[in-house]
Amino acid sequence: MPFITTRDGVEIFYKDWGPKDAQTIMFHHGWPLSSDDWDGQLLFFLSKGYRVVAHDRRGHGRSSQVWDGHDMDHYAADASAVAQHLDLRNAVHIGHSTGGGEVARYVARHGEPQGRVAKAVLVSAVPPLMVKTDSNPGGLPLEVFDGFRKALADNRAQFFLDVPTGPFYGFNRPGAKIDQGVIWNWWRQGMAGGAKAHYDGIKAFSETDQTEDLKAISVPTLVLHGEDDQIVPIGASAHESIKHLKNGKLKTYPGFGHGMLTVNADVLNADLLAFVQS
Repeated sequence: MPFITTRDGVEIFYKDWGPKDAQTIMFHHGWPLSSDDWDGQLLFFLSKGYRVVAHDRRGHGRSSQVWDGHDMDHYAADASAVAQHLDLRNAVHIGHSTGGGEVARYVARHGEPQGRVAKAVLVSAVPPLMVKTDSNPGGLPLEVFDGFRKALADNRAQFFLDVPTGPFYGFNRPGAKIDQGVIWNWWRQGMAGGAKAHYDGIKAFSETDQTEDLKAISVPTLVLHGEDDQIVPIGASAHESIKHLKNGKLKTYPGFGHGMLTVNADVLNADLLAFVQS
């Protein structure tokens, strides 16, 4: 299995599929999942002739279950280690949810300064800031994230079943078509990771202010968000992010939820492909 070792000794698992001379798309997954969450996109873009790369964040999936470094700075540095190891250039970086925060910090601090990034996509992403503060009144109260931490510490297995069964994919909405396989796949990915990484990750995705990251990005950046996202509210995320991007474009989807990449893959894949080819 392919791994790279970071400067602080963490083994990061990655997938690298497709022709090495093809345009590369690197995918960054959300909390508390793994690169497997991108299966629908990896196979789609592979079939279109692209090279696709995806890694498991530290403490997630098949990467090392270390106790520390579960913050945006380390997430971005780990992603950079993969990109440097594979010598990715002119790559498109696509991040979902927490992975969108990872993309923003990676592109701003590593990718653009190293000349490795062509474009970026933030899907249902956490930037600029999820938690409510005096300067971010549209965010969610800290008590919401404290509730996440308590639920995870009390019974992670049940919490990781409740999230996909309910708000993540919008399966709690009246008339929703529930896909049990999708629910169990979410649970499978989550339980493969480490509890400490997932616990600390809640602070990373909710309390990291990425306004300056967004301002530093100059490559074309597409922001995609579902208008019925119950996990990352669109008002405090996508609508705010687009204000700070120098070269950004926003597209929203009526009725789509947080997990739209999976349950609405046909729509999202077509839009991602159009942006990559533009």
